[in-house]
Amino acid sequence: MSGEARAGIGAGIRAAGDGRPPVQVLVVDEDAVTRGAIVHYLGEHGVHAMAVSTPQDIARCLSEGEPDLVILDLLLGQADGFDLLRAIRSASDVPVIVTTGYRRDEIDRVVGLELGADDYLTKPFGGAELLARLRALQRRIKPAETTGHISFGPIEVDLIKRTVRKAGQVVKFTAKEYALFHLLVTHRGRVLTHRQILREVWGPELEAQTHYLRVFMMRLRKKIEDDVDAPKYLQTESGIGYRLAVGDGP
Repeated sequence: MSGEARAGIGAGIRAAGDGRPPVQVLVVDEDAVTRGAIVHYLGEHGVHAMAVSTPQDIARCLSEGEPDLVILDLLLGQADGFDLLRAIRSASDVPVIVTTGYRRDEIDRVVGLELGADDYLTKPFGGAELLARLRALQRRIKPAETTGHISFGPIEVDLIKRTVRKAGQVVKFTAKEYALFHLLVTHRGRVLTHRQILREVWGPELEAQTHYLRVFMMRLRKKIEDDVDAPKYLQTESGIGYRLAVGDGP
């Protein structure tokens, strides 16, 4: 991670402290400088973070007291990051952000998400991006589904009544449109791969039919977004999937 990127992380985490409860973060990274920079900046701004480097340390941390968030580098020297992700997922549903080097193919990010990661960052990453991802995952740690009501911008969602309003006006969905929107809403802030979405909404036999998804996402954008060509909420993760971005700005 460059010095500029490390400085960016510090600026981002400072902003995250405004009235938000601190989170307990476990940092797993092959590079000691990057690992130390993340821990240092998080600690400077009221977030308890600790760094580990072996599968045994990860297992111990999960057994002694589950962290609120794990930042896991997939490119580890002593262990396979994918194996560690599988092990974490078999023991815990803690939110996980996986990180990958900028030279790696997007297939690593897709595989990480398929194995249960909640989000990904490509190195080098700046503070604003890290801040946005942390905010999104903090919302997932204490989800709003307990009330059944979620709102963002002009959109109001009632998960119990299965109704959606935009600026007070009812938005009408077909059954499949609502199923897709509901999936994105209940996983807001998280990247969902094409296959994950297709499997959940259309079934495993159609998880390769990405054209279905493109058509339905365009239909949702026409109903939810003010500008379908520059969507604010229903965002595309190029080559990977989609994310419902809700208040993820720096």
